Amino acid sequence: MAAEIDEFEVQIKLRKQLKIDEKVFAELRLRRGAYGQRYDNGHRYDGIRTQEIPFPRRGLTKGPDTEFDAPGMQRIKIPFGKMSAEQLEVLADCAEEYSNGILHITTRQDVQLHFVDIEDTPDMHRRLGAAGITTREACGNSVRNVTGCPLAGICQTELFDISPYARAEHLFLLGHPDVQDFGRKFKIAFSGCSGEGCGRAMMHDLGFIAATRVVEGREERGFRVVVGGGLGPVPHVAKELYDFMPEARMLPVSQAISRVYARLGEKRNRAKARVKFLVAKLGIDEFRRLVDAELEALEPDARWQQWVDDAEQSHCEWRLAPATSDGARPDPGFEEWTETNVYDQRQPEFVAVTINLPLGDLTSRQARSLTDIMRRYVSDALRTTVDQNLLLRWVHRQDLVSLYNDLYDAKLTLSGAGTITDVTSCPGTDTCKLGISSSRGLSAELRARLEARSLQFDATLKDVTIKVSGCNNSCGQHHISDIGFYGSSRNVGSYKVPHFLLLLGGALEDNAGNYGLAIGAIPSKRVPETVDRLLDLYSAEREDGEAFRPWVMRVGKKAIKGKLQDLMAVPPYEQDDSFYVDWHDAREYSIGDIGVGECAGEVITLTEFSLASAESKVFDASLIVDDPTVTRERVLESSALAYRAMVLAALGLLKTKDPDTRSDPETVFSDFERQFIDTQLFFERYIGNSEWSYFQAAHETGGVARDRDEARRRVEEAQLFIEASHACYMRLCQAQGGGSPVLPWAVANPT
Repeated sequence: MAAEIDEFEVQIKLRKQLKIDEKVFAELRLRRGAYGQRYDNGHRYDGIRTQEIPFPRRGLTKGPDTEFDAPGMQRIKIPFGKMSAEQLEVLADCAEEYSNGILHITTRQDVQLHFVDIEDTPDMHRRLGAAGITTREACGNSVRNVTGCPLAGICQTELFDISPYARAEHLFLLGHPDVQDFGRKFKIAFSGCSGEGCGRAMMHDLGFIAATRVVEGREERGFRVVVGGGLGPVPHVAKELYDFMPEARMLPVSQAISRVYARLGEKRNRAKARVKFLVAKLGIDEFRRLVDAELEALEPDARWQQWVDDAEQSHCEWRLAPATSDGARPDPGFEEWTETNVYDQRQPEFVAVTINLPLGDLTSRQARSLTDIMRRYVSDALRTTVDQNLLLRWVHRQDLVSLYNDLYDAKLTLSGAGTITDVTSCPGTDTCKLGISSSRGLSAELRARLEARSLQFDATLKDVTIKVSGCNNSCGQHHISDIGFYGSSRNVGSYKVPHFLLLLGGALEDNAGNYGLAIGAIPSKRVPETVDRLLDLYSAEREDGEAFRPWVMRVGKKAIKGKLQDLMAVPPYEQDDSFYVDWHDAREYSIGDIGVGECAGEVITLTEFSLASAESKVFDASLIVDDPTVTRERVLESSALAYRAMVLAALGLLKTKDPDTRSDPETVFSDFERQFIDTQLFFERYIGNSEWSYFQAAHETGGVARDRDEARRRVEEAQLFIEASHACYMRLCQAQGGGSPVLPWAVANPT
């Protein structure tokens, strides 16, 4: 680690001397976990001094002249979430000295520090390395943090503790030569059981789910291996590669999969470079054949067994003797906290305690208090969780009151962990360059409102999950929640208005094996009201014992959408300007000239009509593909509808050039390619030109899908193409001063 950090320090100096290309250096720093970030909740550093930004490290406010004047984000790997008191203390020091004093826990059990000066990163990396923490390959086209169930080893339903195996996987693949030539990132997860959602193996590039079998009267440990999962703009549920793989084969299989992915995975089109696209392209049977062939060709490596053996021997969480009982009485809130934040371990007399962190944030002062608490009660038994919380393990039950009182003094006793109030969120527009809407602002608002009405919740409502992402990339994991949102924007007259796409039907169960689909765009300011109405509908209409997802599937998304339709409207700016700002941001989301409609009505362009029609088609397609009872013919029909939605969206953009353009798919496709792709008018600012490739792929097949999985992906891809078309249309509007580019042939909305 020391040699690599020294090398990175030299690379920083060479980049300052312009001896390393910016793109090359970007990949180098990403592999050290150093990201660029967004500033001023809406501005990004683009190489030009365009705005004033806070600079916490130096206590200054200055504009970024170069990338070295623009502080960024540092991601820090915490394999399977396991952290010692010493490591947490070092992280607290780094957060205070190099960052803004906040440790942010991510949905992949990492820790992120924001507003970090890149010239400070080598020193920070050395301090972290001395405590056994690495930032290597925390970002970039590499194996990211290996995650694992935070209850591993103490869970009541697990088959066995996956912790030592996750540790072995992390150590074996860290810096391994076979994982250095990937086209995109590669995420791995371990789960101790198949039914729960703690490990979420089914949404990962590679997942290991604990399994056992009996061989000659002896129980043998192993894993069910799944591959090709992933969220992001187009989510894929992982496919089963092996129903049982002995534990001794875990590392060679991982190496073989890595070699197949490095050799055959997409390299030029980043939007298609994840392993999920390779598995979908080849089919799981062919992918398995290639992995088996690679296994046969691999040179035996003594480390395969050595890493597993070493990990098992070194994995231990020391348990301290119970603290002397002092007859302390619990501070306020103890009973409510015990109900939601305390988990009975399978080991008698021990419990695990969840520290509920709103938005995943922990201050450096709280972190230092927590290290003292850890040393008193649990030593090094701390885990970060995929729900952005912390978990204290091996707490003696008789210490619970005393522990609570100490946590109370540190302001770490917020109840509601794992309930509806425990809303998950990505950083969104606060710091992420890809953010469209304020996911953190919305999540904070939802938390506050849900906590205020929490006394009204029955047990079933408390189990509903809500997750929010600032864009379609699903860092907030909106696809796997009961109620999910991801950021979007819409034109209303001459203004842009922050929106969120509402997704229903996801689930954490079965290792996050069920994804939700979008049913419509909700103005950001109406999302809390939307959540309230959904919960009221669910309370009134659910059958006895019926969970949220089964209720959604029984009632139907079409019926639910109909009951939310009035919440999707945006009042004119003059009537209510609060819709034109995002959550926890006093500025207008977008300012433009207020369009005056003809015929005493709001002017609606032909383009907007086409985009609205496209959204209707893709919604209809989602209803079909989401219904498990429909026939194969109906599933194929959903794919054709999704393709038709793409054609309509493209047609809408073509109408900005010619309102009388022909609408047959072949003409639309060729004209769109000539007028929008070749001219680079259409581009997706998040992940390259992938939306165009979705349209291309659908056009080549005429919208025909081979099976339900492909039809479902086609629906997701159509939604993304429509979102990109909205973004393109807004750019065209802005290029003409904020007004519509097609006003001469606009039609008046009769309402």
